[in-house]
Amino acid sequence: MQSEKNKFNFDEIIDRNNSNCFKWDLAPKIFKNNDILPMWVADMDFAAPPEAVNALAERVRHKIFGYGARPDSYYASFINWAKKRYGLEVKKEHILFSPGIVPALSLSVAAYTGPGDKIIIQPPVYPPFAGVVKDWGRELVENNLKLVGGRYEMDFEDLEAKAKSGAKMIFLCAPHNPVGRVWSPEELERFLGICQKYNILVVSDEIHADIIYSGSRHTCPAAVSEKAADNMITLMSPSKTFNITGLSISSAVIANKKLREAFSAQTEKLHISQTNVFGITAFEAAYSYGEEWLGSLLEYLEANRDYALGYISNRIPRLKALKPESTFLMWIDFKSLGMKQAELNDFIVNKARLGLNDGASFGAAGEGFMRLNFGCPRKTLSEGLLRLENAVNNL
Repeated sequence: MQSEKNKFNFDEIIDRNNSNCFKWDLAPKIFKNNDILPMWVADMDFAAPPEAVNALAERVRHKIFGYGARPDSYYASFINWAKKRYGLEVKKEHILFSPGIVPALSLSVAAYTGPGDKIIIQPPVYPPFAGVVKDWGRELVENNLKLVGGRYEMDFEDLEAKAKSGAKMIFLCAPHNPVGRVWSPEELERFLGICQKYNILVVSDEIHADIIYSGSRHTCPAAVSEKAADNMITLMSPSKTFNITGLSISSAVIANKKLREAFSAQTEKLHISQTNVFGITAFEAAYSYGEEWLGSLLEYLEANRDYALGYISNRIPRLKALKPESTFLMWIDFKSLGMKQAELNDFIVNKARLGLNDGASFGAAGEGFMRLNFGCPRKTLSEGLLRLENAVNNL
């Protein structure tokens, strides 16, 4: 897959075992099988951009790793990236730090809701969406997506019915994990119209905003209108884009001063406003110099996606894989196998010898599905698909 056009070697197999890696080192323990190929946790098996790696190496050579401070260039790198990639105008004072998107979701619940308040999510969706709602003692309201012709859509009629019930907040996953949808401007306008009508605060998780494939374009909900931005907490991070999730760094973009102060008050209360010095370095280097690497990555990931779709369609036709418009995650329908979820999980682990994400963990709407991570060298992906083929076709 490497060529003159693609000078980055995404085919390189980097052994992640014994690197304190959650995805690989904990897989045998979590799945209770030592012969597991991990294709679950949403980080990639590729080296980070050389610009980020070199910047980190230079920072290490400094030899002192004291408390960090975010310089103006840190903010400028993100502001420039957001404007160029999404057409989103961001002011420095609107950018707040969070150690991750999930902590930012939790901070938002704490800052803007009280015990018993209703918060809407759109399953099947990233498990921590439900988790943080329940952890804070809020009432979880589910507005399930609809699967129409092999593609998920928002159920606007159900959303409005749920909004009428007095919901205080909604978590939007844009692009959506695990179903891979990139919401269109028209969908977002209708969604935001309902939220504005019923005064529901939108918390938009856009961590996958840079992993967009041909034919799709990410629209930031906050860019739809000033009114939308005034009722929005936008959560972004370079972590998925540049494979630096372990550096724990993300941004909350909040244009509304009152909302911004409430969020900031929570970070101060919990004393988590300090930034990891390596996170600062990688954040700025990646956003400033990582665009060429990202372009090559997207070509490789899109080829992996299409390879996996073709493989499953042609060689494992009992399964139905949805075509993701974004993310490096594939949502696969196993319902034709006629297994209950516990049986399906056992089959994937002990027959296919794969570590995938249990569809039911994304909500009841995910039962009968599994999530596969194709953010890996083609050789790894091929091995995983072969294991899956052999297991399914030997039933």
